[in-house]
Amino acid sequence: MRNILGGAAGLLMLAAGMGVAHASPNGVWELDSRDTRIKLELCGDGTQLCGTLVWLSDADYNKQYEQFLNQPVANKISQNGANRWKGAMRLFGQNITGTVTQRSDTQMTLQGCALLVLCKSYEMFKVSK
Repeated sequence: MRNILGGAAGLLMLAAGMGVAHASPNGVWELDSRDTRIKLELCGDGTQLCGTLVWLSDADYNKQYEQFLNQPVANKISQNGANRWKGAMRLFGQNITGTVTQRSDTQMTLQGCALLVLCKSYEMFKVSK
């Protein structure tokens, strides 16, 4: 019985992994703070990731970031694993080195560091394709 349960668990994990492998990063993604949206798409040779800041909520603190609307956030950052891209990005006027990891068809994590000291992690959720 234990072997059957172990095999079933293995199949579930394999199926879940296959779903992520076929997930597309293309679409509009909202940061977990619900105040920022970034449009991401595969670009360059088809494995690189590009992104643009496309929306900010009307919260007062976002007025300072309006100048970055419709500006690139990521430009051909390289894939360095399945559903994972790493490279130089520009977020809210700050140059960062970061990693974007797609966890499912509707969830990603953006981790970035500015000046190798100030690091932040954002969860992102797909709001449209």
